[in-house]
Amino acid sequence: MSDQLKLMAETRDRVGKGASRALRREGRVPAVLYGNKKDPLGIHVEERELMKMLNTGHFMNSIIMIDTNDGKPVRTLPKDVALDPVTDRPVHVDFLRIDEHAKVHVNIPVVFTDEEESPGVKRGGVLNIVRHELELVVDAASIPDEIAISLKGLDIGDSIHISHVDLPKGAESAVTDRDFTIATVVAPSALKSSEDEAAAEEGEEAETEVTEQEADTVMGEDEGDKEA
Repeated sequence: MSDQLKLMAETRDRVGKGASRALRREGRVPAVLYGNKKDPLGIHVEERELMKMLNTGHFMNSIIMIDTNDGKPVRTLPKDVALDPVTDRPVHVDFLRIDEHAKVHVNIPVVFTDEEESPGVKRGGVLNIVRHELELVVDAASIPDEIAISLKGLDIGDSIHISHVDLPKGAESAVTDRDFTIATVVAPSALKSSEDEAAAEEGEEAETEVTEQEADTVMGEDEGDKEA
């Protein structure tokens, strides 16, 4: 399960671009708390602490307890982080207020296991990953860090669909209108080329046989005409 992190924050007295720039110069990042039938609240957090959380790799799937020192910490889920296009430093964060067991939409990374037990991979097949993350609806108190999918028994040409995945208890796919593909085991380009060449050769041989048969038929008809 993803970590529950704590982030100290202070409320913002001023809003606007000028106020936000001033905060960033002081090493702070403007942010907003919203949702859960309450008015939005402008806050700012320390950039250094925020960067530590971003560098964990699962910030967007973690419960963040926002502590503004004015009461009980607020349970939130990060919904958006705006980054500077040049420096990649965070310039704004949106936090969604949630209840402890609220149902939330999250994107969970996929990891693939048991490659050594995949006949297709053993024969040189390549795992073509269509989706690196799964959009799931889960209990906020039980957000998984990742979804492990086994490649055991998969051969070249086999595919993994969402219906093949054992999701954690209480989790379900947010996409319900189709059985989408997550990954496939495909032939490597060299093997594909050899297969294509073999197919082309078979086609040429078949065409040659047909041509020879047609020639024999024509010759037979010519000889018949001569005898007549």
